[in-house]
Amino acid sequence: MTEGSTRFGKTSERSAKRLLPSILACLVAAIGISLASCSSGHDEKVQASGSTVVGVTKVVKKSLGRTITLSSELVPFQEIDVYAKESGYVKKLDVDYGTHVKAGQVIALLEIPELQAQLEEDQAEIKNAANQVTRAQHELSRYQAQYQALHLQYTRLNGVFQSQPGIVAQQEVDDAQGKDLAAASQVDAGQAALEAAQSQMAAAKAKLVHDQSLFDYSKITAPFPGVITDRYANLGTLVQAGTGSSTQAMPIVRLSEDDLFRLVIPVPESYVRYVHIGDHVDVRVPSLNRTFPGKVARFSVDVREDTRTMHTEVDVPNPNRLLLPGLYADADLNLEHEQNVPTVPVQALNHEGEKITVFVVDGNGVLQDRSVQVGLETASDAEIASGLNEGEQVVVSDRSGLKAGQKVHPQEVSTMQYHEESNQ
Repeated sequence: MTEGSTRFGKTSERSAKRLLPSILACLVAAIGISLASCSSGHDEKVQASGSTVVGVTKVVKKSLGRTITLSSELVPFQEIDVYAKESGYVKKLDVDYGTHVKAGQVIALLEIPELQAQLEEDQAEIKNAANQVTRAQHELSRYQAQYQALHLQYTRLNGVFQSQPGIVAQQEVDDAQGKDLAAASQVDAGQAALEAAQSQMAAAKAKLVHDQSLFDYSKITAPFPGVITDRYANLGTLVQAGTGSSTQAMPIVRLSEDDLFRLVIPVPESYVRYVHIGDHVDVRVPSLNRTFPGKVARFSVDVREDTRTMHTEVDVPNPNRLLLPGLYADADLNLEHEQNVPTVPVQALNHEGEKITVFVVDGNGVLQDRSVQVGLETASDAEIASGLNEGEQVVVSDRSGLKAGQKVHPQEVSTMQYHEESNQ
């Protein structure tokens, strides 16, 4: 061995002696950590074997409600084709597609020459009848004057004949009486002629009113406020009278009420008992991304045999005219609603035939299997009519293997957290 190698060996020996205490200290620390880890795992196993951890939630009071969503198309509350009452040519057309009109507003004006001529003839007949009435009145006045003179003459002669016999001959009295009776008959005839003339005049006036009413139909007016959605006629178009017997009748325009819509929904038979007049309905229109308030306005009182549904109509106001005919809409119809009732999540319920139970964790951490009566039940919560009190803890986690009287360790969780964990 050389001198260099001897020096190197002595140096390594001295370094090893200095590092030995540090190496021993590290070994002791590693053994301690290993023992502590084993001890901790042992304690956790002991705790787990002593009580089972279960997820619980408290019985709370809240408001519950059930809804059903039905879909349909929005239709105008009223929509009609406007026809002409009388045949004529379109002389004036004041509306077009999209024109908003008020009730009573003139839509179109027809030219009907025949009715115009008839009105002039009626006015002439009225004038002639008025002349006949005037003539009959004059004749009656003359007859009445003659009757008064002859009646007075007969009265005087008959008075003298009765008071002073022999002064006036019986023949003179009889002649005066005959003239008096004849004059009275003329008065009656004149009165009848006057009444006949007056009747003719009344008939002529009635005919004028009738023809004027028909002529007024030359003005086509809007029966209700709305918007013109279609136009069938142009200026100069000959339109036929829209009577039931006419097959050639053509409407002038189509009018739709646009400030109020109907949503006709078929309510299934099982939900008919929940429908009431005036019930609020939320009407959602996906194409507009808007929800409009509506209410149940009317429904048939029978269920159709082919579909087992009841015809129900929801009125939807449209003051801003955002809704359009034919839009697809979803109606959320409220079925049942309870205010401030004790509730638990539906996953806390155990169904055993007709019996419903829940696992309750008492103050000592012991499980109780308790029977309950359930009221209104939704997709997520159930009303507890009896069997539980507000604030009690019910198990909502996995209940397989749990038994009444078992000691458990309750851990409060939200139902959403429980669902997320159960899906993993």
